[in-house]
Amino acid sequence: MTGMALIEAERLTREAPRAETASRDWLRALEAVAPIEKHPRRLMSNVIAELAQTQPDAPALLSADEVLTYGELAGRTNAYARWALNEGLGKGDTVALMMPNRPEYLAIWLGLTSAGVVVALINTQLRGPALAHCVNVAAPIHAIVAVEFCEALDAATKDLPRPPNIWRHGGDGEGGEFESISRAVARFSGEPLTAVERRVVMIEDRALLIYTSGTTGLPKAANISHRRLLHWSFWFAGLMNAGPDDRMYDCLPLYHSVGGVVATGAMLVRGGSVLIRDKFSARNFWDDIADGGCTIFQYIGELCRYLVNAPEHPRAQAHRLRLCCGNGLRADVWEKFQDRFAVPRILEFYAATEGNVSLYNVEGKVGAIGRLPSFLAHRFPLKLVKFNAATGEPVRDANGRCIRCATDEVGLALGRIASESSRAGGTFEGYTDIRESEQKILRNAFAPGDAWYRTGDLMRMDASGFFYFVDRVGDTFRWKGENVATTEVAAAVAACRGIEDAAVYGVRVPGTEGAAGMAAIVVDDEFDLAEFHEHLARLLPGYARPLFLRVTKNIAATATFKHAKNELQSQGFDPAATRDPLYFDDPARNAFVPLDPDLYARIAAGTVRI
Repeated sequence: MTGMALIEAERLTREAPRAETASRDWLRALEAVAPIEKHPRRLMSNVIAELAQTQPDAPALLSADEVLTYGELAGRTNAYARWALNEGLGKGDTVALMMPNRPEYLAIWLGLTSAGVVVALINTQLRGPALAHCVNVAAPIHAIVAVEFCEALDAATKDLPRPPNIWRHGGDGEGGEFESISRAVARFSGEPLTAVERRVVMIEDRALLIYTSGTTGLPKAANISHRRLLHWSFWFAGLMNAGPDDRMYDCLPLYHSVGGVVATGAMLVRGGSVLIRDKFSARNFWDDIADGGCTIFQYIGELCRYLVNAPEHPRAQAHRLRLCCGNGLRADVWEKFQDRFAVPRILEFYAATEGNVSLYNVEGKVGAIGRLPSFLAHRFPLKLVKFNAATGEPVRDANGRCIRCATDEVGLALGRIASESSRAGGTFEGYTDIRESEQKILRNAFAPGDAWYRTGDLMRMDASGFFYFVDRVGDTFRWKGENVATTEVAAAVAACRGIEDAAVYGVRVPGTEGAAGMAAIVVDDEFDLAEFHEHLARLLPGYARPLFLRVTKNIAATATFKHAKNELQSQGFDPAATRDPLYFDDPARNAFVPLDPDLYARIAAGTVRI
């Protein structure tokens, strides 16, 4: 069925009562997750093994270079489990994984976690101190690293108290100082583990560490249990109505929860397949979708915007897509994307890797991030409360209790933390650092002794119960699908020769999602703009580097010596708002260039690539 036929069928379906359609979606999701607690030793690896018995030759994971059938994926999973056992890795020991997107990535962490090992999924864009920090907080014994990242990881971690033993993946003949994991694993059988080999691993045990920027500082390592992995996978499989004939297009990072667990897990638990791409390409997207026979696309809003702004593509409607699932799709892009590309259905949702708050827009309400039906309010307890941006804390009444927001009033989203460990929808598994975990908990919010998770997000709810994302609170802003901590970026900026002071903040750019990074800097005679650009490229991933630069004589500070950034943010990158020199990190020139009124107008009009 063509894309146009699919969208016409969907339009006919919309004539049925919305509530009835949504109820079916919710029911499927609830039925999908119901068996999880009844089988406390059934992990994701067990689900794969079961499917390998019934459909061993069906494709599970595909890329441009390799294909793993369900039988092969189960075999690779078993081989990696045996490698872990042979290395003497105990239950709860950690192995770091730093690789680009590819099918083997899933096989590695599925295998290691089936043996009780915890796998830390390292962001491949990190370098230097940030990379060292992420490894240090995980304290891995071993690190499995793609050959192209071995030197960077080795350089970043060699001074750590306990640097991991690095195993090279790929690049035979290269990186000779690092032992090849592929050769090591090839020595082990892919047959199912025997009863003697198999460890007792429960769904409440920790499986992964997935990193998130949080609201301030360096990335935090969020604890992800086997239970959480299963709930994510089966819940989305139910909402998507996934089946063996579905194929997911996944170009999101596998080290993130959405790209690495939701997009992959929702297909794998239902016998579907996942077409994995290392990165997003607007030019190749529709060819990939059509040639790959993809039926579902996992998006972040920015990707949809790129596609809407891209030139016409001859195959933009010659596809089998029946659903696009993701988060961050703005209302002004939503309808253009759906209509132009004949996408029958959009499933927008809101969630956080470490959070206990989830929202799902199964009704397809344009611009909304979701709604909580009354029969699910107990499963995803969420409240919006009045928030004081100056103090960074919720507003409390005379009795010390938080004040709930009225309809359409913007407030901080809180999720009640359940005391029962079995209630995955309300649990907060926290970070590796107990102090960081405690900072995310708001206590005595509505009653003595209660505990609520601070999402760090501002939302509003309309009269129909639909929620809308408004902004992030604190010093974090979101750009290109990543949360960027300004303190981390400011530290990298300040480390450059010639920088005397620096403040980093997010600024709105017309037609884009989130906020782009901007740095206001005070410099001396040693400062060199080209050197500064190279310095940032070495220390920061692309999404975290300031897109705009302001060279100023001083940066105002508060009474507590914090940078006063409100005025800087309000002026943004508009040359008319300041006499300070402004610069733009032009990707076409790979350099900072002067930002004059003409360039500003073209950026604001969306005619300059950023």
